[in-house]
Amino acid sequence: MSSDTAPTLRSRLQLSALYAGGFLGPFGGGVVTSMLPEIGTGLGVDAGAAASSLTAYLLPFALVMLVSGTLGTRWGRMRTVRIAYGVYLAASVACFAAPTLELFLGARIVQGSANAFTTPLLLATLAAMTPQHKLGRALGAFGALQAAGQTSAPLIGGLAAEANWRLAFLAIAVVAAVLGAVGLPDAARSIPADTGARLRDAWTPAVLRVGVVALLGWGALGGLGFLLAFRAEDVFGMSPATRGLLLTGFGVAGILSARPIGTLIDRIGARRAVLVGAFAGAVLVAIAGTVGLSAVAAAAWFLAGTASQFLLVGVNAVVLGGRGGNRGGAVSVVQSLRFAGAALAPVALTPLYAVHPGISFLLPALLLAVLPPLLMPRSTTPPNSR
Repeated sequence: MSSDTAPTLRSRLQLSALYAGGFLGPFGGGVVTSMLPEIGTGLGVDAGAAASSLTAYLLPFALVMLVSGTLGTRWGRMRTVRIAYGVYLAASVACFAAPTLELFLGARIVQGSANAFTTPLLLATLAAMTPQHKLGRALGAFGALQAAGQTSAPLIGGLAAEANWRLAFLAIAVVAAVLGAVGLPDAARSIPADTGARLRDAWTPAVLRVGVVALLGWGALGGLGFLLAFRAEDVFGMSPATRGLLLTGFGVAGILSARPIGTLIDRIGARRAVLVGAFAGAVLVAIAGTVGLSAVAAAAWFLAGTASQFLLVGVNAVVLGGRGGNRGGAVSVVQSLRFAGAALAPVALTPLYAVHPGISFLLPALLLAVLPPLLMPRSTTPPNSR
């Protein structure tokens, strides 16, 4: 092997590991979805109690991300990401071995907290390494792997549960060990720790406005899958397997479309892409939630997965696309609000569905159509710059 080939293979491996980190986070969060009965049986509790393992991961993940990007920027990205993968590895092993629900939930909390230190720093590192005119494409590829992690998690978790649900966590631990050993690309090693990174640079009004759009984008699009499942049973009489197939279409569309959408963002601009996603998503959510034909609802939900990538890749490009200070902290805040949207959607919309199913879809659609144009910064200056 020539001296030129080795560094090229090494850099490709490192870059692949960076993108794989985008897959691991959503996968680790959602892997329990399809094996809650088996987890409950293994831990001596019912499936409802085992379902708390979803919240145990997602809530600390969202909360810690409010500060993790800034802290990681202060401590140094390489060191922080490697330590986070090490903690994620240890927590995954603890999930594998946990004899009681309490210990299992504690390990899930640690998993979610560790993931909060990888996702925003991986995004910030990717932005720092990528030329401005190719940033959308790179973020789109990262978004595709996040969508793949979220979409494949229930399937792979279910397959693991056929043998032993604990094996899923052992596999996650192995992946975390490999990613931690590889670390970040060599190009990122030259990025020094910014000991002056401040929370107030990430918590600017403009960043928070973009974060609210991300909250809407995930809460009022991807976060509505549970409502569509209700409707698929109540209106269309679908079986559990058919409902699962229906919901999977959203993620498959995201996987297929994220990278091309990122390339398009490099041409049309991030703000415009966000607005396209918001308007299209509003129309598609309204159709999926009110149309009387199951095939039309399924097609609308599939296309909504594409609309979500316009919005989610777009908000990341808005925050990361520029030379503003503490971009790691800013994207961390935006990602935190994004996942908060998914957490809030069931709480806010399930009671509304019980009163009027159609309104529970039309209200999120209205918010998607109206708020993003008002909230998205109009300036091309990155929202966390001074």
